[in-house]
Amino acid sequence: MSPRKIIIVAPHFPPSNLAGVHRSRLFAQHLPAFGWEPIVVTVHERFYEEALDRDLEKLLPENLRVEKVNALPTKPVKTVGDIGVRGFLPLFKRILKIVEAENPAFLYIPIPSNFAALLGPLIHQKTGIPYGIDYIDPWVHVWPGSDRRFSKAWIARKLAEWLEPYAVKNASLITGVAPGYYEDVLKRNPHLRRKAITVAMPYGGEQRDHDWVKKLNIQPFLFVKKEGVLDFVYAGAMLPKAFKPLEEIMKAIKANPDLMQYCRIHFIGSGTSPNDPQGFNIKTLAQEYGLWNKVFFEYPKRIPYLAVITHLNAADGTFILGSTEAHYTPSKVYQSVLSGKPVFAVLHQESSACAVIQETKAGTVLSFNGERDIQKIHDNFPETWRTHLQFMSTFNAKDVNMDEFDKYSAKSVTKILAEALDQIELKR
Repeated sequence: MSPRKIIIVAPHFPPSNLAGVHRSRLFAQHLPAFGWEPIVVTVHERFYEEALDRDLEKLLPENLRVEKVNALPTKPVKTVGDIGVRGFLPLFKRILKIVEAENPAFLYIPIPSNFAALLGPLIHQKTGIPYGIDYIDPWVHVWPGSDRRFSKAWIARKLAEWLEPYAVKNASLITGVAPGYYEDVLKRNPHLRRKAITVAMPYGGEQRDHDWVKKLNIQPFLFVKKEGVLDFVYAGAMLPKAFKPLEEIMKAIKANPDLMQYCRIHFIGSGTSPNDPQGFNIKTLAQEYGLWNKVFFEYPKRIPYLAVITHLNAADGTFILGSTEAHYTPSKVYQSVLSGKPVFAVLHQESSACAVIQETKAGTVLSFNGERDIQKIHDNFPETWRTHLQFMSTFNAKDVNMDEFDKYSAKSVTKILAEALDQIELKR
């Protein structure tokens, strides 16, 4: 049987350096192994605002079909920033052309950009093609400022509440990084429990990415190793609801000055803006507790993905900080395990990342139960950190249970998606 075609709508795609591109990239890489031929429809990189990462293109399969469209520019006058809005009409036209000419079996839309989700019902209405939406992040949710009436954030939230029901109304598939990413969608739209297949799929780890780092011989450049000092890397954005857990950690460190005497934690790409080297996010907090450039160091600007892996490999361990939200599952956990370095994580107890670390025996988890349990971080951090340092003293990467990790590999995750697509095909 010839492969069935699936269109993956990814307004951002390599060489974009945004974290979300890896979701579409890894699906596109592994779907052919399960009988699905991906066609990626994206916006041309000349319309991206963020810095480009050309090395990411080297990770793409040679025969991957990528269709690029135009979009409204942001210069000289920026009318709108969201790539899903700026590229909406060109994306719609290209997808419609492919569907009408080639009769693909499915249309799959990872979000954000949330507005791209509206392409699903519009194309479905014109052609009948089944479609699905993948929640990399929740669409309708409350975030800082969104409860202030008539503010920009409030308007965005209200718009999401209005648009999402239309986007998901006729969806055949609803997926997410974890169940918590789409459970509220099902509550708001109960017909989906009968009409759509729902499945959770983590990001997954890709060993091939780490092999490429060695092949390209990329060297670390953000910090220099010092004898007798343990370096830990936190790589990625700083979530709004991660600041409270971080502050509890800082309080505990200040109260126990000997705890981190020979430790440094490097926050990489955690700034207020992906392209701003001065957009410090944790600096003020670290200064308040006297820990800035002593324990906590920050490099706000996002660096290339393979450079992040390089710094994970150069460190003595990785540091993962979760959110007070139960659904949050940091994708960095998979790269941390694959780095072969011991992992220390502070996570909501319901985060699926806890199981990844514990089942693979890759590190130590300090778990807590959301904002009501935030004091637990302060109380337990010193003892848990000392236990972790003991764990590190005998750690060997060969002891990590990679057989357990296999179910979290990008290929295994993609298999889950392919099986859901197969079910939809059987129903047609």
